[in-house]
Amino acid sequence: MKCKLICILLTSYISSFAQYQRNDYNIIWESQSKNASESMPCGGGDIGMNVWVENGELFAYVSRSGSFNEDNALMKSGRLRIKLSPNPFNGLSFKQELHLQEGYVTVEGDNNGIKATVRFWTDVFKPVVHIDINANKKITVEAAYESWRYQDRVVKARENFANSWKWVAPKNNVYNKDIIEFNKNEVLFYHHNTTETIFDSTVKQQGLDSIKDQLYNPLKLLAFGGSFSGPNFSPAGTYENIFVNTDFKGWKLKSDKTAKTHSLSLCLHTAQVEDIETWKRSLDSLMQLAMTENTKPFDRTQDWWKEFWNRSFIHIDHSNLGSKAWEVGRNFQLFRYMLACNVHGVWPTKFNGGLLTVDPVFTDRNELTPDFRNWGGGLHTAQNQRLVYFPMIKNGDWDMLQPQLEFYLKLFKNAELRTKVYWNHGGACFTEQMENYGLPNYAEYGQKRPSDFDKGVEYNAWLEYEWDTVFEFCLMMLEEEAYTGKDISDRIPFIESCLNFFDVHYQYLANQRGIKALDGNGKLILYPGSGAETFKMANNSTSTIAALQTITKRLLILPEIYISANQKLKLDSLLKRIPDISYTSFDNKVTIAPAKTWERINNTESPQLYPVYPWGIYGVGKPGLDTALNTWLYDTTAIKFRSYIGWKQDNIWAARLGLAEEAWHLTSLKLQNSGRRFPAFWGPGFDWVPDHNWGGSGMIGLQEMLMQVDGHKIILFPTWPNNVDVNFKLHAPFNTTVEAEMQDGQVINLIVLPTSRLKDIKITN
Repeated sequence: MKCKLICILLTSYISSFAQYQRNDYNIIWESQSKNASESMPCGGGDIGMNVWVENGELFAYVSRSGSFNEDNALMKSGRLRIKLSPNPFNGLSFKQELHLQEGYVTVEGDNNGIKATVRFWTDVFKPVVHIDINANKKITVEAAYESWRYQDRVVKARENFANSWKWVAPKNNVYNKDIIEFNKNEVLFYHHNTTETIFDSTVKQQGLDSIKDQLYNPLKLLAFGGSFSGPNFSPAGTYENIFVNTDFKGWKLKSDKTAKTHSLSLCLHTAQVEDIETWKRSLDSLMQLAMTENTKPFDRTQDWWKEFWNRSFIHIDHSNLGSKAWEVGRNFQLFRYMLACNVHGVWPTKFNGGLLTVDPVFTDRNELTPDFRNWGGGLHTAQNQRLVYFPMIKNGDWDMLQPQLEFYLKLFKNAELRTKVYWNHGGACFTEQMENYGLPNYAEYGQKRPSDFDKGVEYNAWLEYEWDTVFEFCLMMLEEEAYTGKDISDRIPFIESCLNFFDVHYQYLANQRGIKALDGNGKLILYPGSGAETFKMANNSTSTIAALQTITKRLLILPEIYISANQKLKLDSLLKRIPDISYTSFDNKVTIAPAKTWERINNTESPQLYPVYPWGIYGVGKPGLDTALNTWLYDTTAIKFRSYIGWKQDNIWAARLGLAEEAWHLTSLKLQNSGRRFPAFWGPGFDWVPDHNWGGSGMIGLQEMLMQVDGHKIILFPTWPNNVDVNFKLHAPFNTTVEAEMQDGQVINLIVLPTSRLKDIKITN
């Protein structure tokens, strides 16, 4: 492939591709929605909203990161309902628009000469939702805060799958009610967890009472809620009804007078407090600050969105708006916006819907409350979460990545304490399914455990011995240093402890079976282990070995400020003990084996391809590519399990293996329109709607088709189809950005910053 034009930036530069950062990707609806499943995402900071108009009334479900109740369910912040009078939304003229570049949603209507625009937006820097109403004539506004948690609610059996009890919840488990009341001219609402939560039950179940006081506990006395109010609005009574399939109560505010402009705000606050009055005072202070600050919050939020969109982008087939290829690029941008709704969250964006779920009857026909989502709220599944967060690296969204990395750092102490109690040795043990306090899920830990079964192991066919997924988050920490130069000194002990656990623990297990801690070649015996959730009771799982090798080598090449001479000696010694990857064959073709041996297949993952991604041992331009290709082409389970649905990552492997046709086919299926009104509300797949690991794996595949990195080397268009036009801006290691444009199979623009990195570019196809 020839490059027609290379543009080298010598001074500050405004992207030549900014012409494509228009409003082409805005979502516009010219009819109202049937229900909440036809809602539009809106948010920022750590708040997500689903906004829609139904029967002339405006609605918004609101969610905030970290709103966990006593059962560790992620609870919504409520539902807002707004009605204008005279009502401009009862006429024939209607428009709802997601202004993607600006990060807000507007609703416009015109009825009998009454024209109005309502704008929903969230302050990126403060947990405040703003609703601005402007009309051409004076109108009145009724605005209500609605909650289905106005009374204690017995939880239906299925609804416990949204919390950490799952299928072993106490009989007639109850969600405690919120406190909701008029307080002067506001609706004040909050939930204050009791001192006893599912954390206490989990600690007792798992034999950790002796260290309970040392364990990090994010649920005890957690208070979350907020205030709904507006200037010149007053309380106008309450009402009760049923919405979709759930009873609720509403607290209504009404404008004191007719006016052309009205404004409402929802201010949210979360904190662990002994006394709820402390929480109320903090909420009041937050509200006062939001109202009196000198810097206009909307302007500041707009500046943030402008910076965000300038970091990176992928635009496909931009000359053919509405084409299938164009939709793939548009949906990439839409999903990145959805992820940005939790940029400043204290907790990570959940793979199973993030902050954008709605009534479950629209997902799986279960008539449960709007708080429901499958696979828990405070419970995290590492293999799913990683797909949400890996694409942020090449997008340059390091601020968005921090909640996920901090999640593990917060649980570091708990993981080491757990190891010490169960096995009396060092190292941090992180399980695949893990609560936001670092312990296995109560149900999945196992209720019918044999009395002599290892207390540190989950008695669960899917999850037993799956401890290696933490290394993908270790990789993210190391990538942050490589990409940005950030000082990660505070993360090195965490990474070393994760490695140390495998080194020490598998020698510990070997010594329980016999007199030797290592095999005849001086290698660790990684048994029992697990190849993802699929190849169980594995001996020397390939996914584990690839992780151990890669993370150890990455530590060894860090600058000396991170790794002392003594640490290097220990890491060198560990590297020599890590086993080699095992191989097998199909049709006389050598392939990567999932493990040396295994006893059963339990799921539908292909960990034999993990050395391709995420570990990068095999790939375009690397030794052994033929073996990795054989694995893709001939391994019968890899072929059988291939799909684009949900968390499947075959599209990523195809891109990493140089398979352009397969990569484009699978990735375009991933990122095609969802089939729902909002194009990026994929799912449920294996999880929920919107399926965030579905979108994340699609993003990764698209990035890898356009740019792959290996040390200093940057490979452009390694698996990009020649007949699809594209322009993009992505991030590479060493504080590098790459902008490139391809038309008709020719690279017509290339901008690399800093320019010294131009020598490391290789354009291939």
